[in-house]
Amino acid sequence: MPIYEFVCMECESHFEELMRLDDDAPSCPDCGSARTNRQLSVFAAHGTAEQPSFGGSGGGCCGGSCGCG
Repeated sequence: MPIYEFVCMECESHFEELMRLDDDAPSCPDCGSARTNRQLSVFAAHGTAEQPSFGGSGGGCCGGSCGCG
């Protein structure tokens, strides 16, 4: 089962829950409100974030020995 990120619409608390895709949204663990919304995770938004820099002069992930840098 995947972990989903939620935000409470009452107290604005952010939390994660391990659940199936078709499960009902959980209540907020902080205030108990049932008004929670599933958030778009960073992994679901593939390609929108800047790729990490590994420093150096183009060494890539392994120093360039695999031809990636």
